[in-house]
Amino acid sequence: MQRRHFIKTGLGFAALGIAGFARADARTTYQRFHAALARDQELMVYANLEGDQQGHAHVEGEIPAGLQGTFFRNGPGRFELGGERYHHWFDGDGFAQAWRIEGGTVTHQGRFVETRKFLDESAAGQFLYPAFGTNVARRGFRDNDSLNTANTNLLPFNDRLYALWEGGSATELDPATLATVGLHTWRDDLAAMPFSAHPKVEPDGTLWNFGALPGGDRLALYRIGANGRVLQAGVAEVPKLALQHDFAVSARHLVFVVPPYDISDDATLSLADRHVWAGAKRGARIVVVAKDTLAIRRVYDLPPRMAFHFGNAWDEGNVTHVDLVLHDGDFLKATSRVMEGEREPNRPALHAAVRLRLDLAGGTVSTTRLLDGAEFPRVMPHAVGRRHGRLAMLSSDARNTSLMMDTVNVVDVERGRADSWHFAAGWRAEEHVLVPRKGARSETDGWLVGVAQDTNTATSVLSVFDAARVADGPVALARLPYRTPHCFHGNFLAA
Repeated sequence: MQRRHFIKTGLGFAALGIAGFARADARTTYQRFHAALARDQELMVYANLEGDQQGHAHVEGEIPAGLQGTFFRNGPGRFELGGERYHHWFDGDGFAQAWRIEGGTVTHQGRFVETRKFLDESAAGQFLYPAFGTNVARRGFRDNDSLNTANTNLLPFNDRLYALWEGGSATELDPATLATVGLHTWRDDLAAMPFSAHPKVEPDGTLWNFGALPGGDRLALYRIGANGRVLQAGVAEVPKLALQHDFAVSARHLVFVVPPYDISDDATLSLADRHVWAGAKRGARIVVVAKDTLAIRRVYDLPPRMAFHFGNAWDEGNVTHVDLVLHDGDFLKATSRVMEGEREPNRPALHAAVRLRLDLAGGTVSTTRLLDGAEFPRVMPHAVGRRHGRLAMLSSDARNTSLMMDTVNVVDVERGRADSWHFAAGWRAEEHVLVPRKGARSETDGWLVGVAQDTNTATSVLSVFDAARVADGPVALARLPYRTPHCFHGNFLAA
C-alpha cells in the first residue's frame, strides 16, 4: 500500500491551513445566513444544532408490521462556533442519528460524533482546524484524522457501526447508544488512510471501498471480508485525480468518474476552493478497475461532468452497465453558497440520473437518460453488484425556482418510468433507501424509507412508502416534536 508515500504525495486535508483564517469571512457568513434565515424559514435545514437529541415520534398512518429495525443516518450538525460559520455544507461536525422502529412505534436518538476535532473545538469555544471548504489554522495537527469530522455516512457492518468521512479513518460508534468508541484501523499499516464514505457491501457481506487524496493521483482500494478483515488492498495510479466521493461495483469491476478539476497550489485557499473547474479544457474520465488485480482495465472519456453519487453497476459479458447521477458543471460551488443563505437556481436538466453502457472490448461508452433533477440513487441491498431493475432516488420538481429535493421516486430503469410522490410546499426530502421484506422476491417487495424536513412546523418526519406503490403516498409518517439536522447518508439495519 505504501501508506506513507500515499499520504505524503496527496494534498489531503492535512495540507491545509498554513496561511491562516480570515475571521471576518466566517463572521460575515454567519451574519448573512442568519439574515437570510429570518426571511426564509426553509433555510432552517442548514441551521446550526447545539446538543444531542432524543424523542418519540407521533405516527400518522400505520408502520407495516414487517418493518422492524434501525434506520441509521449521518450528516453535519454543527456549522457555527464562537460567532463564526463554516463556508461549506460539507464542513459541519458529524451528527449520528438512529430512527428505531419496533412494534409500530418509532423513537429517535441523535448524538454528535465525539471526534478529536469536535472535542478540541468544543473545549476551545472556536474552530481550530481546517475543514474541506473553510481554511482555519489556529492550532497545529498531526494527520488527517486530527481533522476528521465523521459527518457523511453511518454504516452498520460486522455487528459494528461506523461514522464515515472522506479523508481519514472510519469512526466506530456504539450501535445501541451512538456513543463514540474511537477511530477504527482496518489493518495496522492502513492507519489514518483515507476511507471513503460510500463503501459498497455485496450480498455476501464483502465490503469494497476506496480512499483518495486530491493532488496525489492515487486511489487506495480495499476489499474487506464480512468478518472485518482486510482481504485485499492496493493502489491505482490515476493522473489529475480530483474529488472522488463515490463509486460503483459490479461482479468484476470497480467504476469511478474523475471530474475535470485542476488542483490549485494556492495554500491560502481551502481544499474545496483549490478545485478549479477545467471543463473548458478537458472532459471527465470513467476509470474501470478490475477487482481481481486492482489494476486499471479501461479509461473512457465523457463530456465535462461531475458525479457525486452512483446507484449500482452490473456486468453483461464484455459490457458493464453503470447507473449514476451526472452534474453538468461545477456543482461544488452550489454546496457552498447555501451556507450564506443563497438558494441555488433549480435547473433539472443539468442534474440527471443516467445509465452508462461501457463496452470493455470496443472501448466505447453510450449514455441513456433516466430522470432529470435527480440525486441520491440507491438499489435494494441484495442487488448491489448485480443486475437491477429499480433505482430509488430523489428529484427536484421542475416547478421549483430554487433547487430543493422534494420528490421521492422508484424508477423502472428498463422502461424509463418513475413511480413518484411529491411532498408539499415547505418540505425537504433527504435520501430514501429501499428496504426488502424478509424473503423478498422482487426489488419492489418492501418499502422505501427516508426522512423529510417539514420547515412549516420545524419538525422532522420518518416517511415509509410501499416500494411498489410510491405514487399512492406514504403508508406512514412518524413525526418528531423537533427538527433534526439534514443528513447526507445512512443505512437500514433490519431487526
